[in-house]
Amino acid sequence: MTLSVWLAYVATAIVFSLAPGSGTVNSISNGINFGARRSLAAVAGLQVGLVCHIALVGAGIGALVAQSATAFSVIKWVGVVYLVWLGIQKWRETSGMSVTDSHEQLSSITLFRQAVLVNLTNPKSIVFLVALFPQFINPSQPQFVQLLILGVTTVVIDGAVMIGYTTLASQLRRAVQSPRWMRSLNRVFGSMFIGCGALLSLAKS
Repeated sequence: MTLSVWLAYVATAIVFSLAPGSGTVNSISNGINFGARRSLAAVAGLQVGLVCHIALVGAGIGALVAQSATAFSVIKWVGVVYLVWLGIQKWRETSGMSVTDSHEQLSSITLFRQAVLVNLTNPKSIVFLVALFPQFINPSQPQFVQLLILGVTTVVIDGAVMIGYTTLASQLRRAVQSPRWMRSLNRVFGSMFIGCGALLSLAKS
């Protein structure tokens, strides 16, 4: 893999990570509710889910999922149900919850596990990687090394972008400490999770 090819992939991966999606919503929501430091567990969880997708694509299973309507539909609808459930949970959070209360409500393990599932149940990532990776892989060179480079690049960039989202969002915490603001924000992010689930339900195999 040449440097120019890698740089082209870096640019593409940055756009992919910056594009609004369920991972972005998860990062912004956690940044506001739990702060940048606590949100690192969720960022790590998102990357674990992404690594699983990269591993599936590298093993050739991603291509099967991309071509199989049944496999795609199963993963898609699990993701839809999970995202909608997260959205409903956000809507049901009490209006009197302060940022401090929220900070203590969920453990880092719970944030990590939720984030893993958010990314793991998004088949669009698999389809995107299946379509993208071959464009940057030279079939005359060892594929494992190239896949490893692309995979590590993807995870590092996505992790950096998600940390950026949580850091920026955490700066808003000081302005949204009132119960009214917290209730409104929880409903906004709840709606966004549900919206992501609705968009995912429209994905075609």
